[in-house]
Amino acid sequence: MAEVVFHTGIAEPLGFACRLLRKACRQGARVVVTAPGPTLAALDRALWTFDERDFVPHLRVSAANAGTAQAARTPIWLVDGEPPDQAPDILVNLGAEVPASTARFSRVIEIVGDGPDEAGAARERWRTWKAHGWAPTHHSAANN
Repeated sequence: MAEVVFHTGIAEPLGFACRLLRKACRQGARVVVTAPGPTLAALDRALWTFDERDFVPHLRVSAANAGTAQAARTPIWLVDGEPPDQAPDILVNLGAEVPASTARFSRVIEIVGDGPDEAGAARERWRTWKAHGWAPTHHSAANN
């Protein structure tokens, strides 16, 4: 069974995502990140600037460029909306929605900020993942 992990109470979700994506890239993983457009734009900027010694290769991907050679060789895909069919099978979700095609992912990481609105949206996503037959696990920043 695939894995869904919720990281909750994250004070700086973009910084957390940058560190997570850097680690995934170093391990040779390919990851698709979903979030609303403004969040992806902020993450795109953050991936260029969060650590001056590291570069995390990433690309804004849509259905139009998902099949390109550039997308195929880029390990981190930033996607606004539903991930294209060619997307990597590891998902990092910074948005409030669960993708419609959940079965194709082998691993899902939900990053949840520390605000009450984020927590409420995360509870809804938890219920959605469970309804799709997944067994989410939880890691709270408060316990670290």
